[in-house]
Amino acid sequence: MRDITVFSGTAHPQLAEEICAHLGTPLHPVKVSRFANDALEVQLQANCRERDVFLIQPLVPPVQEHLVELLLMLDAARGASAARTTVVLPHYAYARSDKKDAPRISIGARLVADLMVAAGADRVLAMTLHSPQVHGFFSVPVDHLHALRELAAHFRQYDLSNTVVVSPDLGNAKEAAHFARLLGTGVAMGAKQRFSDDRVVISSVIGDVEGKDVIVLDDEIAKGSTVIELLDRLRERGVHSVRLACTHGLFSSGAVERLSALPEVAEIVCTNTVPPPPKPSDKLTVLSIAPALAEAMRRIHDGESVSALFSTS
Repeated sequence: MRDITVFSGTAHPQLAEEICAHLGTPLHPVKVSRFANDALEVQLQANCRERDVFLIQPLVPPVQEHLVELLLMLDAARGASAARTTVVLPHYAYARSDKKDAPRISIGARLVADLMVAAGADRVLAMTLHSPQVHGFFSVPVDHLHALRELAAHFRQYDLSNTVVVSPDLGNAKEAAHFARLLGTGVAMGAKQRFSDDRVVISSVIGDVEGKDVIVLDDEIAKGSTVIELLDRLRERGVHSVRLACTHGLFSSGAVERLSALPEVAEIVCTNTVPPPPKPSDKLTVLSIAPALAEAMRRIHDGESVSALFSTS
């Protein structure tokens, strides 16, 4: 793969190294420095001229630092005459800002998408965006992968004869239903209202969960407030056991510790789209999505169809 050049920002270099190991290509260095006035400067330390350049950078805390770093890498690749520049975006933090649900608020998902394109992105490879409409905020091609296959492969090791997949809300119900089909289980969902970033109310659970082994599926777990509220309702319905599954395990503000301390939670499963927590719990299992991202990058580079990776069947 002589014509492919891969760089990583500072957000998650371990994932980038794993992706490059699957591709059989080196991860080229990036020099990130800071001026005396605190402004960032980025230098791509490998030849980009007429190359197919991939920039790997999930938007994880500190999100604004990593976003500016990504924009500067895009500008550097364009200035270095890259033939095409693809942003590999394992986690798009601004995807949650996808609608105007209150007066005078910004739609950050669209704005940041425009910034990436303006900085030089020719294509985006994303993993499990928060909602389908975010795909349409980009004016360049977007290859949108999901981690349901990786999650399903993990859960198939268990006896699923008494299992039901539960979505915390109606917005994630389609993904939960697809995941349930992959596992051959039933599906249920919570009726959720969000009042602020960390205050949600789930009034009821729709579906048969009494006495069941439950797999709660969400796209991301940050503070864990939604999951804890859902667990209260599931406890009232007399579920047998609970396993938590998500693509993006952000686990801010000690969420892993809080969730692991709940006796009904048998396991917490996420992928490595974001760096794992510094103090992992014995209940936490982290799956790698590097092979899927590497295969998508290879197909993009070779001009092959990526649609087989879109499918989670």
